[in-house]
Amino acid sequence: LDVDAPPGAVWPWIVQMGFGRAGFYAYDWIDNLGRPSATTVLAEYQDVSVGDLAAPMSPRPTERTSFRVAVVERPHLLVWSKPDSVWTWRLTPLDGGRTRLLTRLQDECRPPIGLVSWPLLELGDFPMMRRQLLNIAARAERLGRSGAASTVVGSRPRGASCRCDEW
Repeated sequence: LDVDAPPGAVWPWIVQMGFGRAGFYAYDWIDNLGRPSATTVLAEYQDVSVGDLAAPMSPRPTERTSFRVAVVERPHLLVWSKPDSVWTWRLTPLDGGRTRLLTRLQDECRPPIGLVSWPLLELGDFPMMRRQLLNIAARAERLGRSGAASTVVGSRPRGASCRCDEW
């Protein structure tokens, strides 16, 4: 998805995602128990480091219901992982202050739960992810127009970062 805003305006929306945080920006009645996803940048979730909790999917985050930050290259690459999944976000700058936003979610569906979750993921993931990307783009474009993105992403993240040359 091409976003009419620089990577620094897109990044804040991704790093703050999760249940009990900013939500997931898709269909709140499904993935956020009816709570609206954030429409503002939440400062408390902006500094991310390798090993941090990321995108919790339940009120009580566990190793299976939450990701951990695996790679941070602010504001261009963010990789989250958990034992059965890897979720990658790549923000590529384009001419004119725009961003190409790509995401990839790899999930290992294991029986017997995999037999139930696989059809749900295959049928439901596309419309949920599309809605999520469109809502991130809309928020980023508003942030980019306001000029506030440079103050959010310009802060120095705590901890180490790593490099990922694979895609």
